[in-house]
Amino acid sequence: MIKHWKLGIAVLGFAAGAAWAQAPVERGRYLVEGILTCGNCHSPRGPGGVLDAARLYSGGPQTWNTPTYTVKGSNITPDKKTGIGNWSADDVKRSIQDGKRPSGAQLSPKMPYAFYKIFSSTDLDAVVAYLRSVPAVSRKVAAPVYKGPAMHVDIPPGAEKPMPESAMNDPVKRGFYLVTIGHCMECHTPDVNERRDYKNALGKGGVKGPFGTSVSSNITAHKEKGIGAWSDSEIKRAITQGVRKDGRKLRPPMGYEWYARMTDADLDAIVAYLRTVPPRE
Repeated sequence: MIKHWKLGIAVLGFAAGAAWAQAPVERGRYLVEGILTCGNCHSPRGPGGVLDAARLYSGGPQTWNTPTYTVKGSNITPDKKTGIGNWSADDVKRSIQDGKRPSGAQLSPKMPYAFYKIFSSTDLDAVVAYLRSVPAVSRKVAAPVYKGPAMHVDIPPGAEKPMPESAMNDPVKRGFYLVTIGHCMECHTPDVNERRDYKNALGKGGVKGPFGTSVSSNITAHKEKGIGAWSDSEIKRAITQGVRKDGRKLRPPMGYEWYARMTDADLDAIVAYLRTVPPRE
């Protein structure tokens, strides 16, 4: 049993190294079209909510209206007039990791840059390379409206700085990295006094979804309230197909179709990390 477990870890480590050896644009595509689900907020949709494949990343259809801001998913294609075609690579990286426009203005925390500080330098470069390679789409999106002072941003514990690429061979650390850049805990951790309670309620669920009336699930290791009694394959099926342990369908906005593009090794790492999340009820 121990021999097989060690072999599994070795294979996972090899797969991690292979993934990080991809060409930058290829790696960036894998991340943007997979765990990052960028198209969920930054791409228009047609009838039935189907993504408009001809205008990917040219700005999302939904508007978020809060007491502190009103924003839409912006055009992140290389179009020079309506997108980010005039931004330098460093400008794009600063917007992703620090939430700053080239002018220095703060982006709305609806862009989950608090989770992106953990990006490895290689992966961040890859995401930028891919975004600069997609077709430029001319599509003007309504400018953001900010209604108050600087917006508060909660950084999840452990995500304060880039993760060393050497850590990616550890399945739990790699899973934490992927769950973090996937900003999973943004939707699966409830608020207390309008602040994410990462300390006491990480992964507890109960958060109303941003695109409808669905409420996020408990993804802690709790055996009754969470996913502690689920098998690895059941957890992966929920992530990639939106099907619960009992066969019931989960609701959007979880990006199942994006996560289905992930490698088995990455999904295994995510499961390995989720099993370490303290049980909450």
